[in-house]
Amino acid sequence: RRLKGHTYNVYALAVGNCGRVYSASRDGTVKVWSGSTGDLLQTLHGHENRVRTITVGADGAVYSGSDDHTVIVWSGEDGRLVRTLTGHRSNVLSLAVDKTHLYSGSGDSTIRVWLCSTG
Repeated sequence: RRLKGHTYNVYALAVGNCGRVYSASRDGTVKVWSGSTGDLLQTLHGHENRVRTITVGADGAVYSGSDDHTVIVWSGEDGRLVRTLTGHRSNVLSLAVDKTHLYSGSGDSTIRVWLCSTG
């Protein structure tokens, strides 16, 4: 099966704990797919440039990192933009999350550590 919906390259994928698949793309969006049917469920808009990386926390929160130097926290329940994390001076290229912390790696040669509960 092929999942079609992005208009440019897909850079990263993540699987949520509710059977959803999340894709990050050069088109500046995050798309939410049904893992079982492949249907496109939602398109998340919030970044101002390419979305390079994506991950999902144990609580279902979705985190995306972009060439706009930000990390966006999305609600895993309804796709709502919860908060935008700023501080990097270059593209956000990698993300990792544990139960309490989000880690973001950037082209500015830094790793930032954020509290999942507050950013």
